[in-house]
Amino acid sequence: MRRSRVSSRPRIPARLSRSTITLYIVLLAVFSLAVFIFSPKKIVDDGKSQLSSQSETSGKMTDGKLSYPSSYGFHPCTNPSSRYKVPQESGHYITVRSNGGLNQMRTGISDMVAIARIMNATLVIPELDKRSFWKDSSTFSDVFDEQHFITTLEGDVRIVKGLPKELESAPRARKHFTSWSSMGYYEEMARLWKDYQVIHVPKSDSRLANNNLPLDIQRLRCRALYYALCFSPPIESLGKTLVERLKSHGSYIALHLRYEKDMLSFTGCTYGLTHAEAEELTVMRESTNHWKMKKINSTEQRISGHCPLTPKEVGIFLRALGYPPSTWIYVAAGEIFGGDVHLSELRSYFPNLVFKETLARSEELETFSSHASQSAALDYIVSLESDVFIPSHSGNMARAVEGHRRFLGHRKTINPDRKGLVRIFDMMERGELQEGSSLSLLISQMHKDRQGAPRKRLSSLPGTKGRERLRTEESFYENPYPECICSSRSPPKIT
Repeated sequence: MRRSRVSSRPRIPARLSRSTITLYIVLLAVFSLAVFIFSPKKIVDDGKSQLSSQSETSGKMTDGKLSYPSSYGFHPCTNPSSRYKVPQESGHYITVRSNGGLNQMRTGISDMVAIARIMNATLVIPELDKRSFWKDSSTFSDVFDEQHFITTLEGDVRIVKGLPKELESAPRARKHFTSWSSMGYYEEMARLWKDYQVIHVPKSDSRLANNNLPLDIQRLRCRALYYALCFSPPIESLGKTLVERLKSHGSYIALHLRYEKDMLSFTGCTYGLTHAEAEELTVMRESTNHWKMKKINSTEQRISGHCPLTPKEVGIFLRALGYPPSTWIYVAAGEIFGGDVHLSELRSYFPNLVFKETLARSEELETFSSHASQSAALDYIVSLESDVFIPSHSGNMARAVEGHRRFLGHRKTINPDRKGLVRIFDMMERGELQEGSSLSLLISQMHKDRQGAPRKRLSSLPGTKGRERLRTEESFYENPYPECICSSRSPPKIT
């Protein structure tokens, strides 16, 4: 799980005496007294302006090249350099079995497009994961627009729907490519073509390094993910319909509420649950082979910021940021653990809480409801087009949506500082802090630099070495700046 790496983010010291905490709160209250006396609706107004200030940004093709409106003085830039050539047809093929949930598969497929380019191979349409926790039987064409994917990348990589008949039974090199590998690694892997015409890759996720790759390869990854890998027409159509229904009420927040049974079980987070609920999660974790790990201390997990925010904590957080009770919130998630028992705590703060199941008619969802990837794709579309996106926990979808929103104009994405928030929530439980102006100021200051504004991708955590160093780098797909996002004021030369 990722840790915070931005040293400038406001933090509450780990050990404070009760008198120090009280003094700190009093000083904050005095500092903001005039604001809250003379402008009692300022926070609510800020919340409304936060929701209404987002601009619509969508890409279009001009002279065969992608162009987008700019934001913050930046714009997407994915066009290849003059040195970039149309690939030469070869007799080499790569087959892929994608692994993980929807967004893990999406970014993995984008990696495989780039790898096929590096290795001068034809990519066979990937097989989607049918073995993961969700056991989704969806095929590539069920989730994505297959023909669009093939034709969009014609100038980059040759993509086919299946192997030639004469190669269907040919021996294949089964290769687990090393995670976060460089250009040189795949150039070395090309030696496999001496003995095989087909390489099979059992896992697609995180096969390429985040950094230090050629600019053309990085931009190809962006073209693959943000332009070529569109969802299938039925998914795109219903997703657009859900967005329109939400927009008819005004602005809305998309909340990726990771308070689902699988997430709580995997992380071992039981704060706020009953003993029976906690035991149910433990049984689930211990019966899932690839989730087995050393005994988890739920309290330590929470203090370290590794647990998803609870629905109640999300309600406190959003209210403190200034969003009024009338705000419409779309919950992008699967079934919430504990159902209405826990959701009611969030709904008490924000009554206009909706899911795709409440926005869409049952017949509209019938095709998608039994397929986790297709259902997640609807949540992705609504989250991408929201006025504000807020994930309650980091994860593949949170990172993918944030990266896409950055790419489309740094649309507002608020990343909760879970470690800092836990200290605040614990102070509230002890009666040392209450909801109101002081809490709002604390939380607002803590998150003023966590709202998706332009910044370069974060490097690895200090002190890490070897492959661990690569693992802790910020994901390329979470923040494709600077390779795929350029300054409108001084566009880089591409030769």
